[in-house]
Order: sequence, then structure tokens, then C-alpha cells
Amino acid sequence: MIRLARSSLIGASLALALSACNQNSAVGNDREAQVDPAPTPAPIVPAGKALANVATALIKPETMTEADIQALGGRQGRCAVVLTEVAFPSFLYETEGAGAIKLNGKLIVLPRTGPAQFAENGLTVMLRPGTEEGDAGLTAMEIIIMPPGAEDEIGYKGYVKCFDGAGNRTIRTG
Repeated sequence: MIRLARSSLIGASLALALSACNQNSAVGNDREAQVDPAPTPAPIVPAGKALANVATALIKPETMTEADIQALGGRQGRCAVVLTEVAFPSFLYETEGAGAIKLNGKLIVLPRTGPAQFAENGLTVMLRPGTEEGDAGLTAMEIIIMPPGAEDEIGYKGYVKCFDGAGNRTIRTG
């Protein structure tokens, strides 16, 4: 009797724990279209406004949604820095133009200020190509973020993938 009650309790606990597995709403997780409305893009704001009253220790690149990417003009002719080879972009940039990053739930467009540097209002993003290649064939890329007023930079290692004018992935690394 005790053994039956114990196994029933374990089974019920397992079922309860697994019932929440369907609730992961992180970007890129499959969800039923009829259940969730299409995501709206994050607002595009200047760096100073996006990072006002935010502790520099809390600033980290966020994953862009497809709606964010479209609000920035799409992937066509741009390169994306992704933190894993199958992730959505954390930084999207034109090979000869501006870049955009998502911080604090907001999209920030940064003008290019150097060969691999983008900056505005004290926020600087630098890209450093790596020599490694990932399992999916993407080239490694480091993204280094210097928030306004920060004493230290914040670095993330990821990968870069570039897209041609039609939005198709190319092997060019930007």
C-alpha cells in the first residue's frame, strides 16, 4: 500500500513538473501561431535613452526576434552576430554601415565609427573576428560591449553569418 502511494506520488510529481515544459517563451522556441499573437518589435531608441538608469553590470546583449530584425530593415546585405550557431542575432550590422544591438529590451542603432567599431552616446560595440569555425561552418566572432560610464568591457564569444541582398546566408564573414 505504501509502495503504491509512493509511486503514485512520484508519477503525479513528474507529470506536474513536465506540464510546465511547454511554457518556454524564449525567442526561437516553437509555439503554435493560433495561440500566441505575432511578436511586436522592440522600440528603436538612442543609446542614452535605452540605457538610462540601468546599472552597467546588468547590460547584456539580448536575442532579437524576427519582428526586431524586420523593424531594422531585415537581414538582406547584413551580417548577424549570434551567440550560438542556431540562435537569432544579438547584433546585426551592415558590412559598410551601421549596426544594431538589443539591450534593455530596446533596439539601439549605432553608427560605424571604425573598421569593426560602432558607437553612440558613450555606448561602444566592437567586433573581433576569431579563427575558429563552429560545427555548422560559421566563423567565430567576439562582440565587445562598453556601456556608458563602465570601467570594464563586456565580451561575448559567438559566430557571424552574413546574408546576400536576397536574405540568403552567404559564407562571407563581414
